Amino acid sequence: MATGTRLRPVGDQDVRLRHRVVHGYRRAYRTAGQGPPVVLIHGIGDSSATWAELIPGLARRYTVLAPDLLGHGASDKPRADYSVAAYANGLRDLLGVLGIERATLVGHSLGGGVAMQFAYQYPELAERLVLVGAGGVGREVNPVLRAATLPGAELVLALLGRPAMRRPTRLVIELMRLLGTDLGQDAPDLLGLVDALPDARSRSVFVRTLRAVVDPHGQVVTMLDRCYLTAGMPTLLIWGSRDSVVPPSHGHRAHAAMPGSRLEIFDGAGHFPFHQDPARFLALVEDFIETTPPADWSAEHWHQLLRAGRFGTAVAESDSVHEAAVARELKLESERSAT
Repeated sequence: MATGTRLRPVGDQDVRLRHRVVHGYRRAYRTAGQGPPVVLIHGIGDSSATWAELIPGLARRYTVLAPDLLGHGASDKPRADYSVAAYANGLRDLLGVLGIERATLVGHSLGGGVAMQFAYQYPELAERLVLVGAGGVGREVNPVLRAATLPGAELVLALLGRPAMRRPTRLVIELMRLLGTDLGQDAPDLLGLVDALPDARSRSVFVRTLRAVVDPHGQVVTMLDRCYLTAGMPTLLIWGSRDSVVPPSHGHRAHAAMPGSRLEIFDGAGHFPFHQDPARFLALVEDFIETTPPADWSAEHWHQLLRAGRFGTAVAESDSVHEAAVARELKLESERSAT
């Protein structure tokens, strides 16, 4: 398992969980610091707690906002729309309630898809994108997640959460780690997600959210068809070289499809590179923000990009391996959601 430098405490930061009601539902979030806003968006089944080690460091320079997405963490879990587009809408409304006009978005896994969707729906509100092991690039995804979309998934999750299952499950995880498998890198974090689903309502939301983006054949949502719209949007892609959930080849595909993007691979890290080397992750994000101007969005620029279309970019004519993979994915997009 990759082991990076741990972060040192930087003094007291009030990062307690706070709440605001939006559209009648309680939204939980953590916030700290002052300066340009940075929004941290967690992945499926996770919560704002996943960023706990990073928030104090970022708060030295920035106003940090880390929400619990609807249906996750301490936020309400209604019977609702849990699509990527709905999450982007909810994020816009929370920012509006909190008085944040524009922000740099850092999204992990599903949160990366939400960040990308937010930048597509509300480009005037997004200054930069940091996508970490983001979903929505290719069909490939861990078989365990594909299986979790099948009927009966809630029952299996309930069984895994029982105390009697903890010891055998942890023994299997330890064996995978000792064998050096990629899944062994991520298994402890993934097991933590199961622990974060203590009741039937939480498990139902998890499965509903997962089925909105994954089916038994793989990921069903694509962002590749509109990646060309990120021209002029500073974008940093971060992937673990041993990501067992969303393979690192997706990072290369996204890099090929997103004009001017920057790709950083954490050698030996899995799906949670910000857990395995938080000091490097923090340094990269801070350097990226400090060395890139915020996106200068205008309606005319957006209309020009739309008129040119994706085939106006270099991707359509490139012979590189990863850009060829982008082209193959785009040929399959008629079978996938274009939301």
